[in-house]
Amino acid sequence: MANLAEITKSVETGNANGAAALTTAAVEEGADVNEVLSALLSGMESVGERFSKNEIYIPQVLISARALNRGLDIVKPLIEASGADKEQARAIICTVEGDLHDIGKNLVKMMFIGAGFNVIDLGVDVPAAKIVETAISENVQVIALSALLTTTMGKMKNVIDLLSEKGVRGSVKVMVGGAPITQAFADEIGADAYSADAATAARVAKAFVG
Repeated sequence: MANLAEITKSVETGNANGAAALTTAAVEEGADVNEVLSALLSGMESVGERFSKNEIYIPQVLISARALNRGLDIVKPLIEASGADKEQARAIICTVEGDLHDIGKNLVKMMFIGAGFNVIDLGVDVPAAKIVETAISENVQVIALSALLTTTMGKMKNVIDLLSEKGVRGSVKVMVGGAPITQAFADEIGADAYSADAATAARVAKAFVG
């Protein structure tokens, strides 16, 4: 039977080909798909912990993320077919309207996936209406908003205000981050959390959903 610990190690070390081969072998040998997924996610969670301690840096995180994605490409269709993905906590991640920066967003996305979230990545330059509409239709628990420009920071408040207008503010946690964002700004606009880095954001989001 495939060694799940080796799958975890392949993500930790950024061995994309190894992650794909080991994941394929595990599936073909009849391993529980959820256990294989857990092994992949454990690798990324470990990477996130090391990143938060400054033991590794963004290039290594991105290499591990690529390995994770190779494994996810194999197991995700099987999980979706079984309906198990509906049981995962759901999160929206995007960069707010007017802002095209996505490196930080993509790091947070990988960390959220590593924390076990079903992530809906809306991309960059996303209007508040689309974010809130998706949050309602997809029944998400967390919205993570990114802004890298001081001129787009205010768009975060637009999302929070629209959630209130639609009567769903109490059912979703809004997290904010990005270079110009501070805890004081998060408090000012009524966000539920501010995180200075991707690994911390994932831990906070995971705490929100239990």
